[in-house]
Amino acid sequence: MASGSAAKGNGANDAHRPVVTRFAPSPTGFLHIGGARTALFNWLYARHFGGKALLRIEDTDRARSTQEAIDAILDGLNWLGFDYDEAPVFQSAQAERHAEVAHKLLDAGFAYKCFATAEELEAMRAEQRANKQPMRYDGRWRDRDPAEAPEGAPYVVRLKTPTSGETVIEDAVQGRVKVKNVEIDDYILLRSDGTPTYMLAVVVDDHDMGVTHVIRGDDHLNNAFRQLPIYKAMQEIEGGWEEPVYAHIPLIHGADGAKLSKRHGAMGVDAYRDELGLLPEAVVNYLLRLGWGHGDQEFFTIDEAIEVFDLPAVGKSASRFDFKKLASMNGQYIREADDARLAQLTAPRIAKLEPAFGADKHIALLTQAMPSLKARAKDLDELAAGALFLFRQRPLPMDEKAEKLLTEDARALLGKISEKLKAGSDWTSEQLETELKAMAEERELGLGKLAQPLRAALTGQATSPGIFDVLVLLGREESLARIDAQATDAAKADGAVAN
Repeated sequence: MASGSAAKGNGANDAHRPVVTRFAPSPTGFLHIGGARTALFNWLYARHFGGKALLRIEDTDRARSTQEAIDAILDGLNWLGFDYDEAPVFQSAQAERHAEVAHKLLDAGFAYKCFATAEELEAMRAEQRANKQPMRYDGRWRDRDPAEAPEGAPYVVRLKTPTSGETVIEDAVQGRVKVKNVEIDDYILLRSDGTPTYMLAVVVDDHDMGVTHVIRGDDHLNNAFRQLPIYKAMQEIEGGWEEPVYAHIPLIHGADGAKLSKRHGAMGVDAYRDELGLLPEAVVNYLLRLGWGHGDQEFFTIDEAIEVFDLPAVGKSASRFDFKKLASMNGQYIREADDARLAQLTAPRIAKLEPAFGADKHIALLTQAMPSLKARAKDLDELAAGALFLFRQRPLPMDEKAEKLLTEDARALLGKISEKLKAGSDWTSEQLETELKAMAEERELGLGKLAQPLRAALTGQATSPGIFDVLVLLGREESLARIDAQATDAAKADGAVAN
């Protein structure tokens, strides 16, 4: 039986076992961004060492676990690109196995029945509060004979934890961490209704799944000291219960250093896709760099990340979530993304904004426009907004800045531009640029003085892709129709003075 001397947890390196990691979310809500990073680190570590990456859904809280949350977690992991080597394990389905291990611990003397009533436990806690003592179970049934309890009295099964010495964990991220064993109370393994607790279930599942490395948030570090005694006891009972390597990752904070909240970015992964319009590869790259580094490199393909990821490069301090940096990184990925893929991702967003848009009818034009559109966009919503002018019907709606550009002189100038363009033969970007530059020189105007009202007339906005790209994308007929809709008598342009 485990007793008082110092106990060590497994070290950071354990070369004799093939690496097996697990991501184990609780389906009581969405897959939040911190969970996504934990999933990433587990997945990368397994892939780096050619091991297994496993998924466990910890749904033992039946009252709060929902199928909707399970679906959201699986959907989010799939969107991020994490594939797993076996079907997900559902913790609730293993309850009989958890109870079996608890009874083995009980039979071998590593656990005991506790018959303390709720009233007795509350009185114990009240006394501890009054004496300003730590709130923990006092072991009142640890060495008592169960025969002393009333016949048929309900009981829980508690683990008999060491009462002296200390437990030391060589954490792969945190380094050496130790806790005095007296600080760990005899916690419950089986409730009075026979159902297992989370603390027991996690250890049994990790053992049965062959998990070699437990990579999780550092808010679970204290749990490691409570879970290790189960490994040690079961190793003594039946052998084969090797302790995992622990790696506790610092939590993510907001940019202001405060605990991460929704205003900082603590949303579901689905919100980063659906509400923010981010690409999964950008989110993965950003999460990778959130608390881990490889020299000065900022951008990683997934193959590069697998090649270089390892736990020693994970920092010990909390990371700060920076929306601006994420948006900037996403913009870079958008500029590098395949145009046809971006068009497919953007099309549903355009359809919500513009009823005239039809994906089947317009997807080719949207794909053609992507090289111009993506140069300025940081997310899919900006791509959609930037593409709207291509699909809107006349009369074209004008935003406030565009309206201000369309002065009386500007409208007269548009009439002259229309006249010039109608006389041209080729509707190519190069030819249009040549003609409009020549016109600007003739009128002793900067090209911008022509481009600004022209952009407003063509797009209804003060900003857009390059004006020559806009003309080509809209085509000759639609471009001239939009210009003419805003132009006044071309003759007035002869006396127009640029302001």
